[in-house]
Amino acid sequence: MATLASGAPDTPPAPGRTSLEPDRFERVLAIGALVLLGFVIAALIRGRAEWPQVPPIVWAHLATIGLALGLTPVMLLRRRGDARHRLLGWIWVSAMMLTAVSSFFVRLTNPGSFSFIHILSVWTVIQVPIIVWSARHHQVVRHRRAVRGMVLGALLIAGFFTFPFDRLLGHWLFG
Repeated sequence: MATLASGAPDTPPAPGRTSLEPDRFERVLAIGALVLLGFVIAALIRGRAEWPQVPPIVWAHLATIGLALGLTPVMLLRRRGDARHRLLGWIWVSAMMLTAVSSFFVRLTNPGSFSFIHILSVWTVIQVPIIVWSARHHQVVRHRRAVRGMVLGALLIAGFFTFPFDRLLGHWLFG
């Protein structure tokens, strides 16, 4: 069976080594990020008549999450550990951190209050330094686990909850 990243046959890593190739779960996460990005783009297109009423902080939040969603499949499916992976990783964690921090100022649904999604923002603010630290210390298993958790929780689960419950993107997408 060939891998998506290199086309090389799947072979087990050497004893004591962790494979850097994307596994099935990471491929599913990459597809999920692309699907979610597609929904975000569709919502933005459908909601263009209301763009002038959208506060700048919401645009900043959407820009950073769009960047993170677009980079996620690249990060999960391409070669890992090289200079480009590190550069894209810094951009990705920066986008994730800016998305999380900006979310604390986006309170259109519950003016003056936080929502369930903000719990995932707090988790992101905690996880980003762990992701960076584990990568810098070559703790591949810990780094990979933290990134996968962040993609699943802070991107895909949080992203799902931006569409129901009369939130902006859901309002634009579903009318």
